Amino acid sequence: MRRRDFMRVMAGSTVAWSPVARAQKPTVPAIGFLASRSPADSTDVAAAFRKGLDESGFAEDCNVTIEYRWARGQYDRLPALAAELVKWPVAVIAAFGPPAARAAKAASTAIPVVFASGGDPVAMGLVASLNRPGGNVSGVNLYTGLLGAKRLGLLRELIPSAGVVAVLRIRAIRRPTRRCARRRRRRAPSNVRLLLSPPLTTPSSMPLLRRPSNCGPKR
Repeated sequence: MRRRDFMRVMAGSTVAWSPVARAQKPTVPAIGFLASRSPADSTDVAAAFRKGLDESGFAEDCNVTIEYRWARGQYDRLPALAAELVKWPVAVIAAFGPPAARAAKAASTAIPVVFASGGDPVAMGLVASLNRPGGNVSGVNLYTGLLGAKRLGLLRELIPSAGVVAVLRIRAIRRPTRRCARRRRRRAPSNVRLLLSPPLTTPSSMPLLRRPSNCGPKR
């Protein structure tokens, strides 16, 4: 599925989950748009989202309004931004990315939250299970996280001599369990060592990677 088509599905899911949007009331309902990135980095996402709404019969500033909140890569701002949307109040929150989805879920147990994520929503604590999400949270999952082993294999093809591969993590995403860490290492080629970074607060806090004195292929 192309990214633009995916965002249109996301918009349709948002409308379907919004009881206020479905009810024909004289007031114009508001949809919360909560994004981890900046407007400049999300132009195509926002455009596809609005197109999906339009195809479902909802036009921005006509019979629905959209309240945009951008964290601009500063994930620690997401809880406050989500709280703003709840206070507005919006009829439903569309959250883009796991950090935004977790912030929206924590902000309200009453307002429906529709998320778009590439990771496992169960492992990240967004839903109870895939077939029965429970609560006020649902969404669309691309399962790009399952492609980690394939990406590592492609990296090895590009750089066969790579003996150490660093994995950068974001603090807002739930820390992997020991079982997950063991599974990642088992999937890695036998001559590759995986280094997991400390959880990062924002992209700007990415540390400089230094080559450990004892690094090298696993024995």
